[in-house]
Amino acid sequence: MSKTTRTRSKTRLSRALGIALTPKAAKYLEKRPYAPGQHGRTKRKTDSDFAVRLREKQRLRAQYGIREAQLRKTFNDAKRQEGLTGENLVELLEMRLDSLVLRSGFARTMAQARQMVVHRHILIDGLRVDRPSARVKIGQMIHVHEKSESTEPFQVAAAGGHVDVLPPVPGYLSVELDKLQATLLRRPKRAEVPITCEVQLVVEYYAAR
Repeated sequence: MSKTTRTRSKTRLSRALGIALTPKAAKYLEKRPYAPGQHGRTKRKTDSDFAVRLREKQRLRAQYGIREAQLRKTFNDAKRQEGLTGENLVELLEMRLDSLVLRSGFARTMAQARQMVVHRHILIDGLRVDRPSARVKIGQMIHVHEKSESTEPFQVAAAGGHVDVLPPVPGYLSVELDKLQATLLRRPKRAEVPITCEVQLVVEYYAAR
């Protein structure tokens, strides 16, 4: 799939779900704040409870760019922890390595963050990690490999090139962008995580399955 095709696909999905999955999609949504297709402008019929829950689950999954199996596994982990399952779910997703690479400003999109990890540019406490789903522990540092720092994508990041399209760095991260390193200070709290999702609907979706 070409880069142009991927961009169109992300934009179309963003319009269908009503959320901006990329900076470019955000611009499209400003111009066309309705679903794609010939019926996009028309008012939808009232969705069933199942459809509403399914859509919310799809929104969460799309924002993290993960497969259904990965989301369900994280949901099961969240269910085993103390506290509210929905909040636990988002907090665990946010502790994924690719999520923190994005929040730290090293990447412009979640897809780019995942690619950086897969291509072994990212380290956790000095060790290369190539699994985007790797869960970062409190106190651990994520940083860019020394040999990768001089490449254009990371030079752009270090200069603050993504600051204009990303939310402010959340309080659970300490970031030294010029050094391309960040530390997870504590567990994220749902209220701080910059995603759009009614997590209780996601919990209800899985509870009914």
